[in-house]
Amino acid sequence: MIDIEEFILSLAEAFKSLSYLGIFLALCIEFVPAEIVLPLAGYWVYQGDMLLIGVVAAGSLGGVAGPLTLYWLGRYGGRPFLERYGKYFFIKPEALEKSDRFFEKHGGFVAFSGRFIPGIRTLISIPCGLAKMNVWVFCMYTFLAITPITFVYVYLGFYLGENWSKVGSLLDGYLLPVGIGFIVLFVLYLWVKGRRNKVKSQSVSAFLNKNKD
Repeated sequence: MIDIEEFILSLAEAFKSLSYLGIFLALCIEFVPAEIVLPLAGYWVYQGDMLLIGVVAAGSLGGVAGPLTLYWLGRYGGRPFLERYGKYFFIKPEALEKSDRFFEKHGGFVAFSGRFIPGIRTLISIPCGLAKMNVWVFCMYTFLAITPITFVYVYLGFYLGENWSKVGSLLDGYLLPVGIGFIVLFVLYLWVKGRRNKVKSQSVSAFLNKNKD
């Protein structure tokens, strides 16, 4: 039976022959975990085969290009399906419109914060595409989130050297609270904003009723 991790490692080693381009291409393939590729690339930096800045740049660009494939899948694959058959799954057109409006206002934050949550960071691209989020906004926020994550993965792979394989499990434990923290702050922001809008609406109504009397 083929060991998936061994297969991915052998694939990454094959990409190594292409240097920085290989790292970029490896991360363009969404089923290849960045948690393995980036620390391994950090180990290559440790060995002196590559430069840290080059690996981080290639990893960051690949970390944007890869999610784009799922974004387009959601936008041009899943969206037409939901528009046509969503009613059979109790998904009304109004729900899709609300999703569009939400992503129009807050989609950048969703694309950004989702990258910090293991298990979510890959799939978050699909709802962004489904909601027809602006592709440039999607790329910008994905890049802003991916770049520091890429740097940390690569640097730890470099720092740990031959123990680079421990980076993925070590770092995911820290990234999860960060991602959850972002989401909690976002929900709190929406709640405060909703309260302010409600108070403002009540004040306007009270003022109009007072003038009417």
